[in-house]
Amino acid sequence: MTINEIAKMAGVSRATVSRYLNDGYVSEEKREKIRAVIAQTGYEPSAQARQLRSNCTRLIGVILPKINSVSVSRMVAGISQVLAAQDYQILLGNTDNDPAKELKFFSVFQANRVDGIILIGTVITEEHKRFIRESGIPVVVMGQCVKECSCVYHDDYGAAKALTAVLLRHAKHPGMIGVFEKDIATGVQRKKGFADALQDAGYAFDEENDREIAEFSMQSGYEHMRALLQKNPEIDAVFCATDSIAFGAMAYLHEQGRKIPEEICLTGIGDNEMGEVAATKLTTAHYYYKTSGEEAANMLLEVIADGGRSRREVKMGFAIKEKDSTLPMP
Repeated sequence: MTINEIAKMAGVSRATVSRYLNDGYVSEEKREKIRAVIAQTGYEPSAQARQLRSNCTRLIGVILPKINSVSVSRMVAGISQVLAAQDYQILLGNTDNDPAKELKFFSVFQANRVDGIILIGTVITEEHKRFIRESGIPVVVMGQCVKECSCVYHDDYGAAKALTAVLLRHAKHPGMIGVFEKDIATGVQRKKGFADALQDAGYAFDEENDREIAEFSMQSGYEHMRALLQKNPEIDAVFCATDSIAFGAMAYLHEQGRKIPEEICLTGIGDNEMGEVAATKLTTAHYYYKTSGEEAANMLLEVIADGGRSRREVKMGFAIKEKDSTLPMP
């Protein structure tokens, strides 16, 4: 079927059918005739032709660091819900925490003429910033605070500081398992929250008790919990930068017969579902990941609508969930 055939069957002009398909003004009488013919024939307008006319693809690129991450899946659920309601489709690019792959997906999405990009960021390089400034494509960054575009991020400093305060209610020898500091949010801000909480409580921040790791995994948590205790067996509380790291640390402690929280208290960040089914339920900070995805999607739609002139940033809140891995308040 073509527009000409639809017009002939409905007894209207081709221009009238075109206006109808593009949401222009058509009298109710003619609108009903066209609607009836389309329902009868099952006609669907060419998406490609409409895209060429409107210079709009209704496609959004979403670049994510790890497709099997619980937190990332929650963010994508929020993004998808908002965009689907506005008749957008999403293209996912999984990078396995490789900034070079993120830059490659920038180019791939640009070549496919997406209307906008949401980057769930870990490491924001100068190349990332240059693309955001120069590509002409609306971009929203999630998880990191950036000045080059609109962004939605979490209060990593505040969550880490609050969790460390929970640990310090009883601890005398606190330690931390962190991540690489190229990730400003998870690496730098969470470490700073830990260190400032120690300082507020009158403790000196001991770099010997801070184990830096490169992977957001249970295996890394397991290995670095072992290394931390081998270096300082007196440690009685450990702040872990993520829940996954904390679960690995917990596995090592259980394996060694160390009692949680009687001998060692433990916290993470993220409120992973595993924390509810683990042998010892994990004290953590709940992040509103799905809500942050919804916020980022709405933010991107705003940027697309105003031609990229606006910039907003939103810092999401958190909720401390005290569970079995820390001692109760005295």
